[in-house]
Amino acid sequence: MLLEQKLGSYLRNRETSISKAVNFTIVALVLLSSSIFVAETYTISAYMRSILNTIDAGITLIFIIEYLGRLSSATNKFKFIFSFYSVIDLLAILPSFIGVVDIRFIRLLRWLRILRLIRFFDRKILFSLISSEDGRIFARILFTLFAIIFVYSGLIYQVEHPVNALFATFLDAFYFSVVTMTTVGFGDITPISELGRLMTVLMILTGIALIPWQVGDLIRRLVKTANLKETLCPSCSLSFHDTDAEFCKVCGTKLQKS
Repeated sequence: MLLEQKLGSYLRNRETSISKAVNFTIVALVLLSSSIFVAETYTISAYMRSILNTIDAGITLIFIIEYLGRLSSATNKFKFIFSFYSVIDLLAILPSFIGVVDIRFIRLLRWLRILRLIRFFDRKILFSLISSEDGRIFARILFTLFAIIFVYSGLIYQVEHPVNALFATFLDAFYFSVVTMTTVGFGDITPISELGRLMTVLMILTGIALIPWQVGDLIRRLVKTANLKETLCPSCSLSFHDTDAEFCKVCGTKLQKS
């Protein structure tokens, strides 16, 4: 029980140096595994492919241990299993069971692994080096757009590559996703499979709905923060408050005048 509590503390806590190191390690492994997926879409030697597969297997093992650690230390395990973050974590490790369970389409799920980084948005792990609130908001929105385009690119590549020579590498799929989601639609690369066409329709609908919403959200947040001043709360560390605020709006602590 003590080991479970320790592991849960390291995974959930964001204040201690050990917890920060654990969280940064998970972020780095997510980025590394996503880079491996991209590299495998290019022509590389069998030896290099074997090395990448070994590294990815090691990363997957770490993710499995992490998931089991979060599960074992969760107070309400049923609620944890069906939480949004937990579902994303589970989808990230399911492709490792290809060969054990003969479900070929499950390979598509490996491209969802980058969505695991959403867990670290609220913890300011990804954007801790950005000092201004405006900069963090802008970085979050840009990363959200990139993550969605990345996932769509991986999915369309996985579907179209076996039957369509136009989707030769991940870059081809990424180019197609950007052009499609921004509704530019050059038409120089087109899907030919039914699933690929269905995914293209989803891309267009996502682009129409997501991009204006994200840009509008960015403008609203920037306008909101423009009416705030940066005053650090000594108790809860909230950085921004109303210009005439005397007490923290979260914890009620009296603010120090700058």
